[in-house]
Amino acid sequence: MNVRVRDDYRSLTGPEKAAILVLSLSEEQTTIIFNHMDDDEILEISQIISGLGKVSPNVVEKLFVDFASQMSSTNAIVGSQDSTERLLIKSGMSQEKIELIMEEIRGPAGRTMWEKLSNVNEEILSSFLQKEYPQTVAVVLSKITTDHAARVLALLPEGFALEVINRMLKMEAVQKEILEEIEKTLRKEFMTNLARTQRRDSHELMADIFNNMERAIESKFMEELEKITPDSAEKIRSLMFTFEDLLKLDPASMQTLIRSIDKERIPLALKGATDSIKDIFFDNMSERAGKIMKEDMAAMGPVRLKEVEEAQQYIVNVAKDLEGRGEITIATGSSDEEMIV
Repeated sequence: MNVRVRDDYRSLTGPEKAAILVLSLSEEQTTIIFNHMDDDEILEISQIISGLGKVSPNVVEKLFVDFASQMSSTNAIVGSQDSTERLLIKSGMSQEKIELIMEEIRGPAGRTMWEKLSNVNEEILSSFLQKEYPQTVAVVLSKITTDHAARVLALLPEGFALEVINRMLKMEAVQKEILEEIEKTLRKEFMTNLARTQRRDSHELMADIFNNMERAIESKFMEELEKITPDSAEKIRSLMFTFEDLLKLDPASMQTLIRSIDKERIPLALKGATDSIKDIFFDNMSERAGKIMKEDMAAMGPVRLKEVEEAQQYIVNVAKDLEGRGEITIATGSSDEEMIV
């Protein structure tokens, strides 16, 4: 019987490469790797191994060289919260310690408890603190950032808030033991529960998914949603950030965005844009840069709609990332966003 020999490394798929790698290891090493994989992954690798045939030494050598090269690259390994928790569980670590580690990962960013609390939404934090003693709340608000404390205090019931303010005014140095007890209570009763229950709003999640779809597919789904659940469709649409929403950027934010994006992708994105969008880009460039950009667009000729949409979505993603880091501001049109000159 003739056995097919795999001698073309370039033709191998990712799963086939993984199967060859596993097949090249000892049984003990393979067992360790399988212990860190779920059942579906093991099944897929096993099925590929069973039909792999003979693999030439040249292919195996190239595979290991490629693997070693990727291991040294920052883009070679992708982790997630789920895979981290799975790894910790299989390590034999106690459940209490695992929960503590995962709480640190899932919870709001910050090295200390007070830094973490400063990153918790003020409505969530104020709702929790209303159930605590005014003296405890006074200590918490004195330890977090002042701007966050101000927002939390404003959301507390007026009488309770005044009592907290009074306690803060009269507060002396807090004993280390009391401070540690408050931290322990916050970690146990608040932060752990927050890490377990905090979930993104489903409409916000769907808006992000729609933002990353091809325009034609997104429009199709949105039309169907408007027929079935018009309220949800309206909420999703209001949460979506589109290329046209760049008109809401102030000049400083627009200039920050232009500095942050790949200049070579702007002409393609602007090919399918409205005159208003084109103007906001050109108005925030130097006259020379704008002239070169227009020349590039003219020389481009006809382009595929999909390529234009991909370029526009790239710019939208950069804008959303900059807004998330607080580097630009996207006006919502609400009264809270009105500017006083």
